[in-house]
Amino acid sequence: MKEVLQFENVSMHYHSKQGETVALQDVDFSVSDGEFVAIIGPSGCGKTTLLSLAAGLLTPTKGTVKTSGVSFGYMLQKDELFPWRTIEKNIFLPLEIKRTNTPEQRERALSLAEKYGLKQFLKNYPSSLSGGMRQRAALIRTLAVNPDVLLLDEPFSALDYQTRLSVCDDVYKIIRNEKKTALLITHDISEAISVADKIFVLSRRPARVISEHTLHFDETEPLKRRENKEFSRWFEILWKELNA
Repeated sequence: MKEVLQFENVSMHYHSKQGETVALQDVDFSVSDGEFVAIIGPSGCGKTTLLSLAAGLLTPTKGTVKTSGVSFGYMLQKDELFPWRTIEKNIFLPLEIKRTNTPEQRERALSLAEKYGLKQFLKNYPSSLSGGMRQRAALIRTLAVNPDVLLLDEPFSALDYQTRLSVCDDVYKIIRNEKKTALLITHDISEAISVADKIFVLSRRPARVISEHTLHFDETEPLKRRENKEFSRWFEILWKELNA
């Protein structure tokens, strides 16, 4: 498969009055077209920095980030829907920012919203929706500009556990149905195992890739994967690597 994102010997240093902080050190990994890749690591190890580099929001201190000319959509930890805009207007926001707010593009965005259960909520304001529905709206907003790769920054972390399981399953199905490539960062081992084709494990800061795993499950749905006997085996492997 074609590689759509490559990190080659990437390091990232931050400078402040207090001195230098090394967030990433000699990071190497790649994401291929159509893959769902998860990157797990301890809190504060530099996972969000990694996504910012992938999105082109930061330039690495050392090394190269190659993106093969693909476009990116960024889904944040919180839905960040504007409370004064309806769900419909929130979904249109990326089109306005990119100046592609044409009738054709709006129609495409609305068709996604209707396809994935938001039709009856389009005229509602975010405050009237549950956390799960708000996160679904945030995903449709991200998909509105038809990105090639979705960057997911712990998108379920603000939800309670039960909602988190349901929304994770929901988001996974939408990404697969739309045939998108996805890169998820998380510190939740179970979450990574439930969705990923491939998992990279990061060390503590300065983060480096300490292992790579390709997962093979017959089940394609996250909730079904959690019931597979292989799930606990993978959890033990990854937990030991994270806590070595």
